[in-house]
Amino acid sequence: MENDSLNAENVAELDSGAEGALDLGASLDSGEVAPAMPTPEQLGISITAGPADGMPAITVGDTFEFPVTVSWSVQGSALLVVPAGSVNAKGLTQVAMSQESARSVKDGKEIASITFTYKIAAQDTGNLHIPALRFEIPTQMGQPLDLRSESVDIRVNEPFNPLPIAVGAVVAVCVLLAGLWRAKRRAAARAAATAKNAAQEALRERMTVLKQRVNVADSREWLLELEGVVKEFVFEKFGNDAVSGKDGAAGTPSAASVNLDALVKDGKLEGWESIVEEFAHARYGGGKRDGFENRETWKAAMRLMGIEE
Repeated sequence: MENDSLNAENVAELDSGAEGALDLGASLDSGEVAPAMPTPEQLGISITAGPADGMPAITVGDTFEFPVTVSWSVQGSALLVVPAGSVNAKGLTQVAMSQESARSVKDGKEIASITFTYKIAAQDTGNLHIPALRFEIPTQMGQPLDLRSESVDIRVNEPFNPLPIAVGAVVAVCVLLAGLWRAKRRAAARAAATAKNAAQEALRERMTVLKQRVNVADSREWLLELEGVVKEFVFEKFGNDAVSGKDGAAGTPSAASVNLDALVKDGKLEGWESIVEEFAHARYGGGKRDGFENRETWKAAMRLMGIEE
């Protein structure tokens, strides 16, 4: 880039129609008022700051570029543009600066430009400000033409930390699994309660039928039917533990394979001793029993099974 001053046409404007270069010292000695400096806008000089598509997302610790472009209508001359400041501000530090000249044609006019690219380190977070940047253009009048860009607001973010998200995801998964586990347990408990109620209702119905037949059925057959109901109750209560190894070895354990005598001996059927003895007596051909005795046996079985009439 040539270190030229403003072109002759602009200098003539600055000298207010003087035929030659104005001697400022002589003018001041003679009491004459020095001509006023024209503004950059009057001379067709413009300045823009910041990327054309806006500021990118910035995280603390990042180094980003911030361009400032000075442009003017060429008209056969070049300008010397001198940076007169830095972008250092609260939370921002200038680490480098480069410049690049260019020429283009717009609306039939040739436009020259100089782009100053500042590299800035973001050292703090929050809403920060890139200050107005000052540039000087030397003139023949001895007083430089002053240019200033507009200040630009930027946002600097905290660095992304995946740990809280990961922890939150793990906690959410654990809560979800715990909820599913609890729901499964509740469903299993409801299913077990429903099955238990259904089994108890089935036992109640069978016991009701036995009550109705207590005076008309053969006492031996009646006791053996009651034994079958009791075996169903014991199998529901103890499961496979109610089946002796020898009886359950042939196949899938069932209520029919429950050994009431063995359970009484093991102390698992406390209170059932007399009733189980009556079952054994009936199995081995015991004598005829009175209906009143069977009714008392029925009441005792209902009480021990916890079934209400």
